[in-house]
Amino acid sequence: MKYETHSKDILTLRIVNVLINHRLPPETEGIGAVIRHPANEETMTVENPRRALGVVFFIVFVDLLGFGILIPVIPLYALSFGATEFVGSLLIASYSAMQFLAAPFLGRLSDSRGRRPVLLLSLTGSVLAWLLFGVAGSLAVLFAARMLAGAMGGNIATAQAYIADITAADERAKGLGLLGAAFGLGFVFGPALGGFFASEPVIAAARDLLPAFVPVSEFSLPSFAAAAITGTNLVVAFFVLPESRPPEARGTPAGDRESRVQQLLSALRSPGLGTLVASFFLVSFAFSALESQFIFLTNDQYGYGATENAIILTYVGVVLAVVQGGLVGPLTDRFGEYRLAVAGAAIQVLTLAAVPFSPQLGAFVPDLGRILPVGPVLPAGVLALLVVMTPLSFGNALTNVSLNTLVSRSATDDEQGGAFGLTQSAGSLARTFGPALAGGLYTAVAFWAPFVVGGALMVPILVLLGRLDREAVTSATA
Repeated sequence: MKYETHSKDILTLRIVNVLINHRLPPETEGIGAVIRHPANEETMTVENPRRALGVVFFIVFVDLLGFGILIPVIPLYALSFGATEFVGSLLIASYSAMQFLAAPFLGRLSDSRGRRPVLLLSLTGSVLAWLLFGVAGSLAVLFAARMLAGAMGGNIATAQAYIADITAADERAKGLGLLGAAFGLGFVFGPALGGFFASEPVIAAARDLLPAFVPVSEFSLPSFAAAAITGTNLVVAFFVLPESRPPEARGTPAGDRESRVQQLLSALRSPGLGTLVASFFLVSFAFSALESQFIFLTNDQYGYGATENAIILTYVGVVLAVVQGGLVGPLTDRFGEYRLAVAGAAIQVLTLAAVPFSPQLGAFVPDLGRILPVGPVLPAGVLALLVVMTPLSFGNALTNVSLNTLVSRSATDDEQGGAFGLTQSAGSLARTFGPALAGGLYTAVAFWAPFVVGGALMVPILVLLGRLDREAVTSATA
């Protein structure tokens, strides 16, 4: 069938988009903007594009490494100031909200002033944000630091535009694939480092080595580590990153553009494409319940802190990397994107709803105790949680990849950037409002409510996909 054939470029791009969309929601000014930049040999100003690409890979990897360090820390940090799970969820969502708002500004600034100054500016802002995060003495300061970090997180769009500047059109998918690998690696190793810096032995050693005026805790130390890593990144970028945008291209007006909200509303009115974008929004909205409430849940049910949660999150990251990088391609070649999207949503109906009931499911699995010299004890309830999280992560990866690819295949070659931008905007909005709703349900209803509601939201996705005209979706690229 037509929709089961794939080009290498589309396969690479769909993996890139899922790696980016799953953990850190990029904006429309990201891949959408990248694909629209006409990079070729005549406009390139970088003498060694291959070396510059490696530098950008390193910058993005280290940037995401610093961000990932704080993933297991942020919810518990909010609770330490007396915040409820709802307020803690707002803290989580504030990053995506500010990134959504700031990315277009940074994108336009990089068009007019160049990519290098914007990357250096955003890295500097990130260093200040993580330092402020570490010394925060109140919840208000914590929010301010988080929002500043989110605003500076719009630099990912600039990094993507940088790749467009230094790669020819037929090589761009490879460059974006490298960027996607940096995302994946950053999110696998970031939480692990966060757990390391939040561990008791490291905290005890830091108290002995650092001056007395430096606050040392399981929350401040990972924050300072993120600042140090990002600061190192800033120094490297300052000395080795060349400018990619030629002087004559800077300040060129981009013309009138619809806002991302207007683009989403227009897409929702389009047959086929509207169904896919709505499905992607619902998937991201539902899964944000897990992303935002998971650490609250493990803290309440198992008493787990940042270190224990970091180990679990690292496991989930490895599962996602294996599925997205190794299994999705062969499965898609055999079954097609549509069937995988439906299967992934169906898997998540039950597994997402089952997450909060892992202690009860633990009655059906053995108690393994501590299986590693360091790390959490694995009682039966935690082992059941890992058993549930494995197919849940698998199903989410299938759905995200397949919906991204179906959206891509619903657009013509000239519309690919706008198509990817739609899914990124939908995901970003979902991860802005989803955590707030999930936190409200967790606080006002019960700990299980956001997960059960998230699982239930997968049912409308199955209905939408069941009504999808697959021939209309794939005809644009046939």
